[in-house]
Amino acid sequence: MFGTAKFTDKLFTTDGINYLNIGLMVISLIAAYIIPFELFLFSYAVFGPLHYLTEISWLDKKKYFVKSKQDMLLMFALVILLLAGRFQHATMIHRFRTSLEFTGFSYAFLLLFVDKQRTRLILIAAIFALSVVFHFNSKHGLPFLLFAILLPSIVHVFLFTGSFILFGALKSRSLSGMVSLGVFILCAITFFLYMPNNVSLPISNYGKQAYSLFGSLNTALYKIFGFGNLTRGDIGFYTNPKSIAIMRFLAFAYTYHYLNWFSKTSVIKWNEVSKLRMTVILVLWVAAVTLYGISYRIGIYALSLLSTMHVFFEYPLNNYTIMGIGKELRSILINQK
Repeated sequence: MFGTAKFTDKLFTTDGINYLNIGLMVISLIAAYIIPFELFLFSYAVFGPLHYLTEISWLDKKKYFVKSKQDMLLMFALVILLLAGRFQHATMIHRFRTSLEFTGFSYAFLLLFVDKQRTRLILIAAIFALSVVFHFNSKHGLPFLLFAILLPSIVHVFLFTGSFILFGALKSRSLSGMVSLGVFILCAITFFLYMPNNVSLPISNYGKQAYSLFGSLNTALYKIFGFGNLTRGDIGFYTNPKSIAIMRFLAFAYTYHYLNWFSKTSVIKWNEVSKLRMTVILVLWVAAVTLYGISYRIGIYALSLLSTMHVFFEYPLNNYTIMGIGKELRSILINQK
């Protein structure tokens, strides 16, 4: 009994949590190598909804890292407009998808540096207008690629997760934290250094049907990494070693993104809510997983509001973390002089 208590105490220390996360990274890496498509689909449907619900609840308790919760009303309005355009491709709103994503990201910065609401509204209107002009006059698809595809996906689950790990390590001056960041980066690189043909299990028919709802991120990363052009209809989408390497990376990034959140309960304390709120969260989570079980398409549509909200509502935290990293690095440099 006393041995168990000592083990628990060690586990929830800063070093203990970092080593736990290193273990979760390795587990995610191994699973991603064996069942890349199914791992992504499972994590997205099971871990994803619980992450959305608990993070939005926690952000609400933290006032979204802004001065007033009312400041997030415009962010919510941007989410509604974005979803309206996403589900109605023929509408005018869909053409402004990139600008809406960029505006939401920019608004999070304004919330940190501009106090007057009227000034913020003027600036955000100008930012939106300029982004529209730039996007429609751009000869390349980079704005769309960055803000419509990469920002709410791989930037959110991989780069921002890495920034949280780095910020935590710098703030606590933790060697184990820096080691965990190194392992995190190494895991991501490994998928592109070691691309075996005979490790992954063949994707199931259900997996192909469910993953047909995704794929734009895969094709975008395939081109970014210089592998050429690939579409969801290509034969090699589910078998090409380079395509599988990208899928493994995505499966790892999403799975660990969720596990990292749940592993740091004792630090973040997102579970410290009323019994009523936690009950509501769990009931909604079970309902969400059930919807995915009935139909993956229904699950995606039903959870689209929550998934998009949690990305947009996290932007102020992302900016706060980036500034925190800069502050900690300056502090370290000053102390070394």
